Amino acid sequence: MFCEVAPHLTIAIDTGGTFTDCVYRIGNRISVLKLPSTPDDPSRAILEAVRRIASQVPHATVEVRHGTTVATNALLERKGARVAFVTTAGFEDTLAIARQARPDLYDWNHHRPAPITDICFGIPERIGPNGEVLLAPSSFSLDHLWRDIRKSKAVSIAVSLLFSFVNPAHEQAVAKALESLHLPISLSHQVLPEFREYERGSTVALNAYLAPRLQKYIQALERGLARRNATLSIMQSSGGILSAASAAREPVRTILSGPAGGVIGALGVARSAGIDRILTFDMGGTSTDVALLDATREPPTSTEGQIAGLPVGVPMLDIHTAGAGGGSLAWMDTAGALQVGPQSAGAIPGPACYGRGDQATVTDANLVLGRLHPDYFLGGAMRLDEDRARRSLSAVPTKSFDSLEHLAEGILRVANARMESALRRVSVERGHDPRAFTLLAFGGAGPLHACALASALGIRRVLIPAAPGALSALGILDADLRREFSRTVMLAPGAPQIARIFSDLEADARAVFTAENAKPIFTRSADVRYQGQGFELRVDWSAKAVEKFHSLHARSYGYSDPTRTVEIVTLRVQAVARSRKPRLTRASLSKPGASQAQLSTHRIFEDGRWRNAALYDRALLHPGNRITGPAVISELSATTYLPANWTAAVDSLSNLVLTPTSGVRG
Repeated sequence: MFCEVAPHLTIAIDTGGTFTDCVYRIGNRISVLKLPSTPDDPSRAILEAVRRIASQVPHATVEVRHGTTVATNALLERKGARVAFVTTAGFEDTLAIARQARPDLYDWNHHRPAPITDICFGIPERIGPNGEVLLAPSSFSLDHLWRDIRKSKAVSIAVSLLFSFVNPAHEQAVAKALESLHLPISLSHQVLPEFREYERGSTVALNAYLAPRLQKYIQALERGLARRNATLSIMQSSGGILSAASAAREPVRTILSGPAGGVIGALGVARSAGIDRILTFDMGGTSTDVALLDATREPPTSTEGQIAGLPVGVPMLDIHTAGAGGGSLAWMDTAGALQVGPQSAGAIPGPACYGRGDQATVTDANLVLGRLHPDYFLGGAMRLDEDRARRSLSAVPTKSFDSLEHLAEGILRVANARMESALRRVSVERGHDPRAFTLLAFGGAGPLHACALASALGIRRVLIPAAPGALSALGILDADLRREFSRTVMLAPGAPQIARIFSDLEADARAVFTAENAKPIFTRSADVRYQGQGFELRVDWSAKAVEKFHSLHARSYGYSDPTRTVEIVTLRVQAVARSRKPRLTRASLSKPGASQAQLSTHRIFEDGRWRNAALYDRALLHPGNRITGPAVISELSATTYLPANWTAAVDSLSNLVLTPTSGVRG
């Protein structure tokens, strides 16, 4: 007697501001589905996508991997929970004082973001720097705290006591005393067991701020998925997958959930194409995310990130965001200058050409200039209203442009300037020459703007992956189960406790991964500094860790001093369980001619005049085909604009490789 094994279906879903992108794998075959987002309830679009996809494979076991913007939007829009912040008595103003450093020293108009909460309570207690109990919290003070929090009408609690990362006993006592309030409680020794009170306090307060909203969202999503016997996991900011239960407990780890998927997807594309140095350019409907990557290494993470001006101490990929996307609104400031974004039309009403909005957006400008074809948007799945787009541009209150086409060009120039600034931020401002990199453009709008940005930066190669609008979802599909465990220790390099603490961290990781039926691979590292310094450098841990630190310090700051005392500040263990990734098959190259893919001749406005351009269906292009600009290449997930003096070639993996024939510096 034989048992038939149910087929396994993995679905990755990236919820954006305008569209919800889905990539799913049945066996080794990968397919794409794109649906409008439902901002009022993002789970509606997700459940509809799962319904459509799962119906293709009856009786399959379904795994859903999700990149979510729920935490991001709640933080950016300040629509999180009412949080009670509990700390050691005397430190109630930690969040308000923050750090004295100004992000822009000469900006007289700079306004520091308000703390995430002003409901702060101090409890008399004290743990010493070595973990010794100096003052235990009394039952009276705990009862008093319980009553104060109940009166405050807080719906979530954050607890961050001094030196709890060394000895968590007092935080555990506070949590036990408050559990009868039946509110989510975030403890700093669990969320971020590291020193620096402000950063630890800010991170745990953000976790509490986001917890009720994300818990409600995940629970609703899991209920809907349970009807299809589907499991759920969430993409986290560090580039790995997290269980839904862990994401609900620690939502602060999901703030860059969607953009992280794009970085992982771009890294996979670059490695398969044999390209080492890439600048990623992910332009969606609301914003643009950029990163600088070396494909020979794991993507860099930082524990010193900031979101909306607030420090986030959990590991996040090094991603920079600009407020410019396809749905970014064009408007005039009080000085009469044209501006684009950061406000966005979103999914509802969306750009004017979608048929519901009235305000001009970047997408409307691209349509008016002919860089989008009204009949072939999303591969022909959606028709755009060009008349409505023109009316929206006519409504922009400016007399600086003598035609709608020149206004549309102005809108694109302003949007491109924002995105160019973001790319310079992660390259030039960090000592990297962008001309030495390949621009890897994706997202629904990225391929439309890639050549203009490459020209501005002197980049001579642009790579557009297959299904660029869904690359973030593909990255989520291929992401590994990943988690970092850390502990601040303040030890000398040869301290015998180091080996034991690493073993303890690995045991913690093993317990988490066992619950996920996964076997992790461990990588040890340490944050190291010279005694007396205020910040650290991270090095891989080995017998030569101190030598590595001296070398890294010299590369980073121009000097090192092997005679100085070195401190091991924080020990870290990264645990990774590799996911199954499909084996890519290279196709043989055909002849350069691409006439079989040409749909028609299309009029575009370029360099101040109308001219003819070829319109191509990317699905009909073959590896080896070459196209000379100007041209528009349409597909399901995005549209690629190829200006004059640029050529596109289809490589053996079906990537589009764009190169200039002239006019690019470098």
